[in-house]
Amino acid sequence: MSDPFKPTCRVVRPETTYDGKQGLTYFCGVAAETVGSKGICMHLLTIPPGARAKAHLHENHETAIYILAGETLTLYGDRLQHQMINRAGDLVYIPAGVPHLPINLSDKPASAVIARTDPNEQESVVLLPELEALAEEALARMKAGAA
Repeated sequence: MSDPFKPTCRVVRPETTYDGKQGLTYFCGVAAETVGSKGICMHLLTIPPGARAKAHLHENHETAIYILAGETLTLYGDRLQHQMINRAGDLVYIPAGVPHLPINLSDKPASAVIARTDPNEQESVVLLPELEALAEEALARMKAGAA
């Protein structure tokens, strides 16, 4: 019987999806589960208009994001006290252990390529339910300021 993950070049067509712990749906990509990668994973993510991830961190791995389309707001920091706007063409870095969550505040989908230094993409995701109220407060303040 041949080894399905024998080291060789592989193509992954992102035709299937999975629901991440973060509350968003990802297109399957390069990962230990799909190609047997040892130190990286890469997936596609589309955040629907008005949607957001749950507050979380990646305990043991770094994340690099390339924004393909749209615009998101990312809240980050121990109390989600910082924010940054991410637009198409931006490259975003999130260190291991930094709480964060992306929000699509627009009326159009936002898409990104996400690469992480953990081949088992979901293993070191840690949800932070204690920060959810802070995320909702930040969103309410933003909406009140826009009104």
